[in-house]
Amino acid sequence: MKVEVGLRRRSGRPLCVAVGVFDGVHIGHRRVIDTAVRVARRRGLMAGVMTFDPHPAAVLDPNGAPPQLTTTSEKLDLFRGLGVSLSVVAPFDMKLAQMSARSFIEDVLVGQLRARCIVIGDNWRFGARAEGTSASLKEVAKELGLVVKVVPGVMVNGTPASSTRIRRLLLQGKIGEANELLGRRYALGGEVMPGDRLGRKLGFPTVNLAVPERRLIPADGIYVGRSGVRKMLPAVGYVGSRPTFDGVARRVEVHFLGRAPWYAGKEGQHVGLELIQRLRSDRKFQNSELLTRAMERDCVRARAVLDSLQD
Repeated sequence: MKVEVGLRRRSGRPLCVAVGVFDGVHIGHRRVIDTAVRVARRRGLMAGVMTFDPHPAAVLDPNGAPPQLTTTSEKLDLFRGLGVSLSVVAPFDMKLAQMSARSFIEDVLVGQLRARCIVIGDNWRFGARAEGTSASLKEVAKELGLVVKVVPGVMVNGTPASSTRIRRLLLQGKIGEANELLGRRYALGGEVMPGDRLGRKLGFPTVNLAVPERRLIPADGIYVGRSGVRKMLPAVGYVGSRPTFDGVARRVEVHFLGRAPWYAGKEGQHVGLELIQRLRSDRKFQNSELLTRAMERDCVRARAVLDSLQD
């Protein structure tokens, strides 16, 4: 898959392009992208995706912008697995935000990207003041001779899959429900950073992850997961502020259930963490001995959950 960062006039085969923010690349987003890939093949076009960096809300409402479910790099990795040939990352700024819906279609999608087919979700809005809708897109497309596909949302338990719904579930610690909407396990990642070795003193050494700013960190608690660099290994994840020890800044830690890999203590190494299930919420224990006993039980339960999985 080719990646282009920025908007420039491109040459080569015209595009069938899926357009959206695609934060999380959940099952609804995948249906939009799958549609673009299928239509591209049928019409002899190049299958493309256009997304934005930063998230438009971070520009339009910096204080109210939602935390991200995926970084741009993670989104691109997910697009790559969906049969996309070209991903365009458009820098979102006030100039783009103030562009009329018609100009966005004519000047950007058609003029610069050479789109001949445009695929969007049925609730996607674009252009200044979010004036662009699926109806207005179809109107302009008819004039320009473009093909437009509007993809309905994917319903799960009577409600459309959405990034907003997934964020809410994660903040409630409902990992299984969030993963169902994502179509994969929710994954955090970050560089290994120095710790205070408290976990090692308790008999449960951990890797401290510096999660990128603006990334959604789920509810505090103990999680069953898999962690690693390329090969994901059985692990227990911790999200919280260590209330037993009078609290610290909120952090994400990983304890490997087997022998810790070589990179566990290598500062700066990027390590991923896939979350499968929350075992319990974070809590304050009366002393470190009671905490250690709870951690032992957590590890036993985590192994049981992991043993029950097919993969």
